[in-house]
Order: sequence, then structure tokens, then C-alpha cells
Amino acid sequence: MAKQKYLVLDFGASHGRCIVAKYDGESFEMETVHEFDNIPVRFAGTLYWDVLRLANEAKTGIKAAYQRHRDLCSVGIDTWGCDFGYLDKCGRLLENPVNYRDEARYIYKKELDETFGEYEIFKLGGTNTNNIMGLYELYAQKQQDASALCAAERLLMMPDLLNYNLTGVAVNEYTNATMTLMVDQENKQWEKRFFERLGLPQHICREILQPGTLIGEIQPGVAREYEVPQLPVVAVATHDTASAMAGVPVSAEQTQDWAYISLGTWAIFGVEGNTIHRDRRTFELGFANQGGCEGKTNLVNLFTGLWVIQECHKRWSEEAGRKLKWDEVIDAAQKAGGGRAFIDLDAEEFAHPNPNMPLRIQEYQKKRGGYVPQGMGEVARCVYDSLVLAIKYCGLAIERITGKKLELLHVVGGGSKSSVLCQWIADAIGVHVKAGPAETTSVGNLLMQMKGLGHIGSLQEGRQIAARSADTKDYYPAKGGGWDDLFERYMKAVGKTI
Repeated sequence: MAKQKYLVLDFGASHGRCIVAKYDGESFEMETVHEFDNIPVRFAGTLYWDVLRLANEAKTGIKAAYQRHRDLCSVGIDTWGCDFGYLDKCGRLLENPVNYRDEARYIYKKELDETFGEYEIFKLGGTNTNNIMGLYELYAQKQQDASALCAAERLLMMPDLLNYNLTGVAVNEYTNATMTLMVDQENKQWEKRFFERLGLPQHICREILQPGTLIGEIQPGVAREYEVPQLPVVAVATHDTASAMAGVPVSAEQTQDWAYISLGTWAIFGVEGNTIHRDRRTFELGFANQGGCEGKTNLVNLFTGLWVIQECHKRWSEEAGRKLKWDEVIDAAQKAGGGRAFIDLDAEEFAHPNPNMPLRIQEYQKKRGGYVPQGMGEVARCVYDSLVLAIKYCGLAIERITGKKLELLHVVGGGSKSSVLCQWIADAIGVHVKAGPAETTSVGNLLMQMKGLGHIGSLQEGRQIAARSADTKDYYPAKGGGWDDLFERYMKAVGKTI
């Protein structure tokens, strides 16, 4: 058969890619046609996403893809979760979306949790009550009497905005809508009690579209501007975590009880299932429900992934006068040895961009009376140990919630490229790790485009294609290593129990 080609726009919180996926009836291959850094902008004290630039990057990617491949089938867009923008009654963008790391969201979360009750919020919305969730930004704007909220006719999540720019159709895709914390996941509709009790305008949140649904076509004026045909635009699993889960390469032969972790700026550890867990134990263990594909629920723990080490890497590169290779960082961490210092990667001290993250880590340790790591190697090992042990915690917690023994962990995302990190994870958790592919989010985006166009019948069928196409590597736990002892010390250092 002639290759079917799909355009995947995968916009992450720090980096974006435009990819042409080519499927030959058996497997697929990916061709990157455009890449860019996603850099937020601080203006008058507020941290924003530059959505106008992102729309232009989408334009550049679509044009580049069509110039190389005149037979594209469709376009699908996924982005990070939680953030949104407003349209006015004329369909015009009111302002740039506020970035989830803006400090105001963190301040107003505390106020809302105290007045509403954090566990009550969890029970209604079913998902993480993390600082970054969209509900807290909406509440912050309500308390600030923000003019954009007052004038808003529609609320659109980041990928919804980009889809709207292409098609002129304003819809909310389900998986990203759940990242507002304001969706009733049983009925797959907006949870009205949030709007009623907080005095938020209900009319701005309307139709929710399930992933794998055709939104429409690129509208004529946009097609002329981009010099492309009116390609179909599919609502994929637009939350990148849901796309990553959809793209996990599960073969027909795989029978183990599996979980996955997407290791990028954020780490998302989860399992896919049919049950929505709203009990207090799930809440206290840090797990929550996020919207998945085909009516499934992703039971996940969302925590800080590579963000802290990425910020450290920026500082070390500045000090070196060149961009350090990641192998240099991990080699230094190996030589430094582990088990000296542990930090809570989710601590507020590390939540915001910082010009000297290594110093922030040292100050954090001094304040708590812990060992203060010195130099790049010790600081890097402190961060990596803390990340690996946070993953071990998730593995134990999810076994308690589901009652199933974890047998296989799929590691996907950028972190899957590090063989040292993947081996540490296998050793710490004590299970088989299958790493890769790094671009699982793009794979999930592709599969839901294929389903939306009727080119595959189910996600299961798509995952088998992904398994045939994937370049993966297996890691098996080595004996010894002392990870259980390190885990006890880590749990004490960060104040967790299980």
C-alpha cells in the first residue's frame, strides 16, 4: 500500500516538534520537519505563554510538512495540560494564556483549598489538586476580577486554541479539559458544582469532545495563508500525557500487569483502567484520575520530573561557557556516588524558573540540616536519586491502590534515552523496565488521528502497530545496590509515608 502520512504537532512545555508520521500498513516511521523551543514571557509581573508565537510555529511546521509531503491525511495537535485562553463574543483572543508556573496560581491555591477543602475538590474533579491545575488559575482571576475573565465568551485549553486557529471551531477536548480539575469524569461533562460554588461563569465551558473525533478542516483563509489544502483536523488526546499513554508500545504478546512513566519536564506515573478512584487513600498517596482514550481513565501521579536537572543544566552550561552534553552531567553524577542527599522535587523552592538552581538546592539542604552537595556531580546525583526514589514510591503506591503486582514498567519520553537513569529505575523498583520510544506522545497523537479517520478500529490495534514500530531497550533489575535502604532515608528526608 502507499504510505499514509499524518502531521503530528507535539507542543511540549519546553520544546515543540512538528512530525510527519508515515505508515506503510505494517509499521510507521517519524520524520521531524520543524522544531523550536517554547519560551514563556514575563510581562508586568505575570508569566505568560506566547500563544501567538506558538501559532506561528504551527504554521511553519504545517507549511514545511506540506512542502515535503503533498499527500498528508490530517493534522493533530497535543500540548501540555492545565493552561487556557479566552475568546470574546467575536471569537478574538483576549490575552495570552497565563503560564502554570505563575506565582499567583500558587498563592490562590492555598486560599481555595482552605475554603473549599482540598479533598472535596479531589472528589468532585477526580484529578490532581496540584498547584498547576486550571481551576486554581480560574479562581485566581476571579479573585483578582480579571478583565479577560469578565469579557470571556469561551474558555479554550492550549491545544483547543491552536485547533480553533486552524479550523474556526471552538471545542474542548476531553483529556485536556480534565486538567482544569473541573470535569465530572463519570459523565464526561463539566462539573457544575465548581461553577456554582465559586461563582464562575458556566457559559465559557461548553461542548466536550472525545479524543479521536474529527473537529473539521483547516478553514479556507488559513489554508490560503499557509499555502496548504484544507486538511482534516482531528481532536487527538490533546493532553500530552494522555497521548503518551495512548502511544505506549503494548504488543499483542504482552501479558504482564504494566504501568508507565512519562519522563519529561514533568514525570507522570500511571496505569490505565476503567475505575475512577476517589477514595482518601488514593488522594493521600498522591494519585488521581485523568481523562484517557476510549472512555478509559488514567490513574496517575503527577510530580516534578526532569525540570530541576534541566534548570541545573542551564546554569552549569552558562558557567562552562558552552552547552554541556547530558552524558557529561550523568557521568559526573555516577562518579559522585549516591545516597548523600535527597530533596523533595515538588517543593515550592524548585517550582519556578531560577537562574541558579544548584545554589537553590544547596540552600534547601542547609535550611533542613541535610548534607549539602558540592559541585556538579554531587548536585546532579542528589537530583537523580530523588527522582528515582520518587518513582519507586509511585510503584509501591499504585500496587496498594490497585491491588495488583507491578510486573513491567514502560519508561517513555526524553528520560528514556538515558541508559544509566533507566537502569537505576529498574534496580530501585525491582521490575523489568522497557524504555522507549522517546516520542511516545507523538505516537499517541498519530494513533488517535488514525482512529479519527477510520484507518484503525481501536487503540489496541494502534498500540500493536506502535510495538512493531518502536525502538525499545530492556533493563532488568540488578541485585544489590542498596536502593531499599536509600528509599527509607529518602522517605524520611521528604516527610512521606506509605
